[in-house]
Amino acid sequence: MKFRKALLAAACMVAASAFAAPQDQFYWLNEMNKASAVMVVEQGIVPPALGDTIARSITQVIADGDKPGARRSGDYLVVEKDLIAVGGPDVTRVHSGRSRQDLAATSERLFLRGDVLDFFTALNAYRDALLKMAQANPDAILPAYTWGVQAQPITYGHYIAAYSQALARDGERLRQLWGRLNRSPLGSAALGTSSFPVNRARLAALLGFDGVLENSLDAIQIAPVDMRMETGATASSVALTVGMLLADVTAQYGQTKPWFILTEGAQTGVSSIMPQKRNPSSIVYTRSLASEVIGSAQTYALRAHNVQAGMTDYKITEPDPTLRLATRVLNQATGILGALRFDPARALDEVNADYSTTTELADTLQRVADVPFRVGHHFASNLVTFGRSKNLRPVQIPYADAQRIYAESARESGASGTLPLDEAAFRTALTAENMVRASKGTGGPQPAEVARMLAAQRQQLQQDTAWVLGAKEKLATASSSLDRDFAKLRR
Repeated sequence: MKFRKALLAAACMVAASAFAAPQDQFYWLNEMNKASAVMVVEQGIVPPALGDTIARSITQVIADGDKPGARRSGDYLVVEKDLIAVGGPDVTRVHSGRSRQDLAATSERLFLRGDVLDFFTALNAYRDALLKMAQANPDAILPAYTWGVQAQPITYGHYIAAYSQALARDGERLRQLWGRLNRSPLGSAALGTSSFPVNRARLAALLGFDGVLENSLDAIQIAPVDMRMETGATASSVALTVGMLLADVTAQYGQTKPWFILTEGAQTGVSSIMPQKRNPSSIVYTRSLASEVIGSAQTYALRAHNVQAGMTDYKITEPDPTLRLATRVLNQATGILGALRFDPARALDEVNADYSTTTELADTLQRVADVPFRVGHHFASNLVTFGRSKNLRPVQIPYADAQRIYAESARESGASGTLPLDEAAFRTALTAENMVRASKGTGGPQPAEVARMLAAQRQQLQQDTAWVLGAKEKLATASSSLDRDFAKLRR
């Protein structure tokens, strides 16, 4: 708890200090102007006296843009006219070795960085909510399904850990993605650099990048495509996992007594005519948004498909709608988890009403009495057919009928003999509690293994949360350093 509170407080401090100004195109364009001003003076491309004029002009243009109702253009040529109006034509030397091409490619990555960190923060909050749910009832039993049919009993902790594990992989993807994203195209000019001694590494450091995107043609004409594709694919992966859990909840929500239910209030809807309705409206709406995330990612893929390098079809310098939609999905889904209530008794009753424990009956016969698995499986299948035909639950099957069915099934399988389990062992083998406890494999639903997995996932979440905080702190530090170095240009 202390760890989470400390991280939250630090993250709020970083956000307040580093991101006070609106991060629109105008903001980032002038951040790039500030970095270029520092670099061209350091490289001797312009003399210090002109650097002072350039710095004063940029400062004035930023101040004018920050006034209430002021125009904040993201077009460099418009901003350049404003710079000239303040400092004269010589201030355009700040553009030495630059083009609107590399400005646009850099701007895209500056936006994407913020969007990725916001998305990662929302992902971690959702993962935290999932793990808190699992910790509430880790060993409670509920049904799991294949083909939409009850398959085997597992535990609540095992169920939630499955989704949490999938989202941990998305966290890993985001950390790997960051290493490719946080590279600077600035200084590539139109696509082949220039004859000015532009220090691209210095520009990258001033803007908080970890390095340069080396090949100048790739940096501004090719890399924008695969970068958007990668962010879109990761957002889609998260949307699929979140949507899958919501669809799972929805599938049983319509039962008279579901084992997952939303607390009545902000997350539920009502009917204008049916007073009994408490609709899972937030779940349905969030699922539809998750579909929009996937559609948005596909739209970009279609937009960029079969377009030659250098065309504008795929170039987007605004914030990524896919990532921002995915962040909304996660924020809303986290709210849903906070209102979702699990009924352990109802979930166990659903398991006990069907025959999903018969796999363990066949396993027990093989493990305890050396009955070939297929013989035991055939017996268990015939037992299910009998029980369902009589509208019996497993616990209600008479032991004498089980003995008879075993003898018949053994003969049909080419074997013989009587049921090698006494009544107590037979009934124990059919209980959900026994099946869960009997699990031995790595990653299974047995309590000790679930506890191990949940602890590992909590540790990974703490590392991911710390990583996001560290990335934000690095950007904040770089922003402060840029301001200091830019201020030094003023004589």
